[in-house]
Amino acid sequence: MLEIRNVHKSFQGNEVLKGVSLSVRQGDVVVILGPSGSGKTTLLRSLNFLERADEGTLDWEELHLDLSKASRREVAQIRKKISFVFQNYNLFRNKTALENVMEGLTVARKVPKREAEGIARKALAKVGLSERCDYYPGQLSGGQQQRVGIARAVAVKPDIVLFDEPTSALDPELIGGVLGVIKELAKEGTTMVIVTHEMKFAEEVANRVVFMDGGVVVEEGSPGEIFRAPKEERTRQFLRRIIRDYDYVI
Repeated sequence: MLEIRNVHKSFQGNEVLKGVSLSVRQGDVVVILGPSGSGKTTLLRSLNFLERADEGTLDWEELHLDLSKASRREVAQIRKKISFVFQNYNLFRNKTALENVMEGLTVARKVPKREAEGIARKALAKVGLSERCDYYPGQLSGGQQQRVGIARAVAVKPDIVLFDEPTSALDPELIGGVLGVIKELAKEGTTMVIVTHEMKFAEEVANRVVFMDGGVVVEEGSPGEIFRAPKEERTRQFLRRIIRDYDYVI
């Protein structure tokens, strides 16, 4: 479905991505792990052109793009196929949950308002917020706001949903509800790329795990391979620091 090759990105002379390649097939749930500063979020943002890569290519069906030179029309084509769920929700504070979900449909997709409302209500029901359609973000918990963000992402029926540490801004007691929604999307066959530090969740939901460090992919494989028998010492070091049960990692 999607393949990126040799992606480079620097910020003020600091090279954050150093030739990263990644493929995503239809139905994949790819989880990207790594320490802070490893380039995970920058890679995710480059996939959706929220950051413009300095170098690299993207292939999707008939599209072959130079990530550094893609035109506005080509970027718009990719953004219609890929939705993004942000760490900090990125909701319009002056719009209700329903209006936030409708925005991407009416503005970007030009869906008629009445049709968009029906789609948005179904999306909010999918994430368990049917009774909160008319609430503003300030009236919702962090977990509920993130679920609105997920509803907004899936309402436009993207081919891939990107999640950038979707639980990092949440209180611990709210994390389970958001992860539960993502697990349901995975069961439905939604193609996803997820940056997360939730290790147990990653093992349960992913069919491929990618470990990044220092702007490169160190290792990738199935959850069993990465969590139970990682090949690289750097991967083992990272997992031992994150997972207190040392028997969990060989």
